[in-house]
Amino acid sequence: MVPMSRHAWMDVSAGVAGDMVLGACVDAGANLAEIEAVVRRIVGTAVALRAEPVIRAGQRATKVHVAVDGESAPHRTWRSIRADLTAADLPDWTRASALAVFGVLAGAEGRVHGIDPEDVHFHEVGALDSIADVVGACEGLRLLGVTSVSASPVALGEGRIRAAHGDIPVPVPAVAQLALGWEVRATPGGARDDGGHDHDRGGHGHDHPAVVTTPGSIGELATPTGMALVRALATACEPLPAMRLVAVGVGAGGKDFAGHPNVVRLLIGTTPGSGHDAPALRELRANVDDMDPRLWPGVLDALLAAGAADAWLTPILMKKGRPAHCVSALADAGHADAVADAMLRHTTTLGVRSTPVDRTVLERGFATVAVEGHAVTVKVGHREGVVVHAAAEFSSVQHLAEHVGASESEVLTRANAAIAAAGWRPGAPVPAGGLGREVEPHTHAAAGS
Repeated sequence: MVPMSRHAWMDVSAGVAGDMVLGACVDAGANLAEIEAVVRRIVGTAVALRAEPVIRAGQRATKVHVAVDGESAPHRTWRSIRADLTAADLPDWTRASALAVFGVLAGAEGRVHGIDPEDVHFHEVGALDSIADVVGACEGLRLLGVTSVSASPVALGEGRIRAAHGDIPVPVPAVAQLALGWEVRATPGGARDDGGHDHDRGGHGHDHPAVVTTPGSIGELATPTGMALVRALATACEPLPAMRLVAVGVGAGGKDFAGHPNVVRLLIGTTPGSGHDAPALRELRANVDDMDPRLWPGVLDALLAAGAADAWLTPILMKKGRPAHCVSALADAGHADAVADAMLRHTTTLGVRSTPVDRTVLERGFATVAVEGHAVTVKVGHREGVVVHAAAEFSSVQHLAEHVGASESEVLTRANAAIAAAGWRPGAPVPAGGLGREVEPHTHAAAGS
């Protein structure tokens, strides 16, 4: 798994369905076996996932098929789905995202039918395959390291379809409700039904199959599940935002229209502050020539505690040949004032200089390795899934050395060997086990940020 520090932009200009978003995640690199393992914590072994490369209007895409063994309950309430999601052993981000998706679905269905959302029966949306779509898509985004989502305007479709409540217009009532406040259009670029071939069970896929009942109309392009994923996860309807692209995924719907690719595209990248490019910082400095040098370690700790990303001391020579120190700190805009105040309070300086600085950083995360049966924390710097360097946190080395009665040098040597054996070598891909997001030993980032 990659660290959670990426933005995903969903291109839903041709419509959206739950299985299309799931397919885009898999196409972008999310491991289908890992997704299936998480889905099965909710629905058991009755569901199996299979990915297939397909062509949609000449464009390659990935179609994810959800096979259900046996009958799924045709009516599930929001209350029962929420209980299942809450009780299951799911990653926190996946659970929270899936709860949000079904929550907005319940709100829309409750509004449409004039009932309390708690009492909503989801019909097809509550079936096992659609629960797999929602949980699978959320887990896929998590595996891709996504922490924020935005999306394009969405094509909803046109005409009429046959659904659980009879012949109804497109967009269906729940989709229309979910689309409130979002930019929508009927078709992609004015496309009409051009004799698309249905490779699944109708419409976009299995999460809400629908037969078009008005010849010449394109039918349903956005399903309730797909629209709920957009509205629950995307914080903005916008064009492609500025970011450094790291992955692209294309997920296919069931039909293959000749006039436009029936796909959802997922573009994933790092934005300023979320990966290679870090937010602009300020460097704060003060020259001091009249402090007891024994006080400096406490000063640096105070600066870090005030929110500094880094703090350090440089020997200098001041006027009249006086030996002195320049104390420096890096802080973002939200902490710069507090760090400057700490510098004034904990040193004898009468003023603090401040200049803006930019920096480029590696993505960082933490792993653990076993040394003599004990865990040692490893800080890993990486870029685009490739390890740049990995080193044992020295505080972890110190703690283990004290615990086992060995020298710090000996424990460090063993830790370095364990790091290499675990696959955290420079130039190697980030191992499949992934990285954690543990808090570093100091209150803020360690030196070298």
